[in-house]
Order: sequence, then C-alpha cells, then structure tokens
Amino acid sequence: MGKIRVNNIRIHSNHGCLKEEMLIGSDYRVDLEITADLSLPAKSDKLSETVDYVHLNNIVKEEMGIRSNLLEHVAKRIIDRIFQEIANVTNIIVEVSKINPPIGGDVESVTAVLESERPK
Repeated sequence: MGKIRVNNIRIHSNHGCLKEEMLIGSDYRVDLEITADLSLPAKSDKLSETVDYVHLNNIVKEEMGIRSNLLEHVAKRIIDRIFQEIANVTNIIVEVSKINPPIGGDVESVTAVLESERPK
C-alpha cells in the first residue's frame, strides 16, 4: 500500500448558507490523501498503473464548482467520485477548508474532514 497526497488545492467557490456566500463566494483550500496499492507503478514507472494526481485534482475542482450549503457535503461528493472513477483507491481523507469564514471573528479557516474506506 501507499499514499498519494494532493495538498493545498486552492479554489474560489460559492458554498455556504449565507446569501452573500452564495453570491460573491469565498476562497477554499482542499487537501486530499488517498491510499492505494502503489507497488506495481513503483516498479513499472507507468502512469497508467498509478493513481494520477491530475485526475484527483480535476475531481476536486469539478465537485468544488457545484454549490453546496455545507463543506461536509462537498467533501462527501469528492469521496464518492474518487471511489467511482479510480478502482484501486481503498481509503480517502478529504479536508475542505473555508478561508476567512464570515463568522464574526478573526478566524483563518474552518475545515471539515471526512475519511472513508471503499465500500465492500
């Protein structure tokens, strides 16, 4: 087994429950860690035998482009898409962070973290 991490994917999107968030949007950061059997690509050096992080990044960007009220909902959609599209992924951790959230204080970010194993 091995892990691939895609860190600090930065995206502007319109998630949130407040009307202002829906209209003007906010900045987000997504961190992703997947677990998969990486022994074959470690030997073969073939992109076709590994989990392509470009594919992972595209899934994150596409799902972040679909508006949701909650960060948890976006994170779950990212997990579902990865399991649907990439067969050798066995575990996923997704962190979706809203940068400078409008919560009436000086807060750098809020983060929802979801972890999931491939359904049996």
